[in-house]
Amino acid sequence: MPCHASMRSVRSALGAAAVALLALAAGCATVPPDAGRSPADPLEKFNRQVDEFNYQLDRVALKPAAKAYQAVVPAPVRTCVTNFFGNIGDVPSAVNSLLQGKVAEAATGACRVVLNSTVGVLGCFDVARTMGLPRASQDFGLTLGHWGAGPGAYIVLPLFGPSDVRDALGKAVDIEADPFGYVRPMHDVYIGDALRVVDTRANLLQASGIVEGVALDRYSFFRDAYLQRRRNLVYDGNPPPEKYDEDDSPDEPTPGSPPAKASTPDQPAPAVPR
Repeated sequence: MPCHASMRSVRSALGAAAVALLALAAGCATVPPDAGRSPADPLEKFNRQVDEFNYQLDRVALKPAAKAYQAVVPAPVRTCVTNFFGNIGDVPSAVNSLLQGKVAEAATGACRVVLNSTVGVLGCFDVARTMGLPRASQDFGLTLGHWGAGPGAYIVLPLFGPSDVRDALGKAVDIEADPFGYVRPMHDVYIGDALRVVDTRANLLQASGIVEGVALDRYSFFRDAYLQRRRNLVYDGNPPPEKYDEDDSPDEPTPGSPPAKASTPDQPAPAVPR
């Protein structure tokens, strides 16, 4: 059987397995009765099913692969792999910094790529960081947000995880513009892509273990953390106060507003008993 025909068979089998796992996860997902009432997450019922699919896929495939990778591959080699893919990611980050008008940050990103690709041996060593050039990760979703595009509804993407409408559109652009897609061998199976996924998951093993031990509702934890983090990144760490809904209590102070006075000159506050 020709190689390309066998690869099509493998991909068809994987696709069928993914559909079956998604259907199984959809039946196992716990959906609260009030799901979908949040304005930021109107698709919660659907999102929870996709989240369960991603969780089961991670549990049976990605997490075991990451643990095996961490156990077998020496730490210096893993660091080299992480730095290599990070160096590739610095290219679109620099471009997005420039698109956001952050010229100095874009120049830093470009210098990082040049230094790490040469002195750092194709990015294996992050020499730019030791020279005072830190990495600033940017993507097209942040660029859209920088120029005023709202996040839209929260959405969980199969395989990719937490996102929103704006970031999902940005992710499509990021995938198409990924420099690694233009340098990897054009084969049906991309070993480099699998290595990147496993390396990324291995770097998150400790953090995911802490979350699983603390979070009562994994879905809500990741949703709230994602939305807060992305909002913080769009505004470069200084987001404006969030608006409250109209049905909020009028006695509840608005973020950034001065605290209510305890007394007025005409009505002194009562003495505090000691």
